[in-house]
Formats: sequence, structure tokens, C-alpha cells
Amino acid sequence: MTLTVLAALLALGFATLGLSKVMAHPAMRERSRRLGFSVAAYRRIGLLEIAGAAGVLLGLLQPVLGVLAAGGLLLLLCGALGAHLRRRDGFAEAVPALLFGLVDAAYLGLSVAVLR
Repeated sequence: MTLTVLAALLALGFATLGLSKVMAHPAMRERSRRLGFSVAAYRRIGLLEIAGAAGVLLGLLQPVLGVLAAGGLLLLLCGALGAHLRRRDGFAEAVPALLFGLVDAAYLGLSVAVLR
């Protein structure tokens, strides 16, 4: 049950953010520019987020896929934190990446435990 809830949170969050990036929503265009990414690069990141969201959901049926997807999303989140650090953003700007990172790490840990 907990794994399902974590997967749903990750999938919903990353699918929403990814879709906003892919559609180049005005707020995402501004954020990409502020962080030093082109809109095209931000769209590619969005595609990776959508793929990760799908992988996390598929991981409920095939745990190995969930572990791989969560690992990929965690790498994306590390990149997001790096971009915020490079820009010298405040803590508030990094909170979403940190929170998603915690949820992702919890999902990843539980998914690995299921594999054993």
C-alpha cells in the first residue's frame, strides 16, 4: 500500500511537471531561462520526467522497472539541485527538488526491498 501511494505521488508530480515543461508553459519558459537552459533542453528534461513517471507506475507491476525509473528520477533531481546551487538560489527554490527527492528515495528503498 505504501509503495502504491509513493508511486502515485511521484507519477502525478513528475507527469505534471514534465508535461508543463514539454508544453513550454510560460512559467516553465521563465524557469528554464533563469536556470540557464534553453526551452528545447527543458522540454527534453520534461520528456525524461514523464518517462520516469510512467516507469514508476509500471514498477508496481514489474519492480525492476520501478527501481530503474526511480534511480533515473533521482539523478534528474540531483541535476535540479545542482542547477539551483549553481544559480545560488535560496532554500525555497530548492525545496520542491528536495521533497521529491525524499519521496523518490523512500520509493526506491521500498522497491529494492521488494526485489529481495
